[in-house]
Amino acid sequence: DVDAFIGEERNIETACSAWFTSTGQTMPRYFKFEDDAGEVQTVKDILVKYTEEKNYSGIPSREYGCEAVIGGLIREFKLIFFLEACKWVMLV
Repeated sequence: DVDAFIGEERNIETACSAWFTSTGQTMPRYFKFEDDAGEVQTVKDILVKYTEEKNYSGIPSREYGCEAVIGGLIREFKLIFFLEACKWVMLV
């Protein structure tokens, strides 16, 4: 189950727009998520610092270490793309 992989980090489901290159690489361009107040937030201008292939409990995924302005502050977070489920989550 994709939702059960986190430890101490908080995962937030996202709707992500990604660019797929001709060589199969995936790069997140922007994403949307619902904040604690129930408002939909849009995060643009994502700086991807690294990308790693991962397995969370045997579930193949791609992890993106990112930085972007969220709520007026520069935040570091991870975006995780679960390949088989085609699902994105943000870890904060």
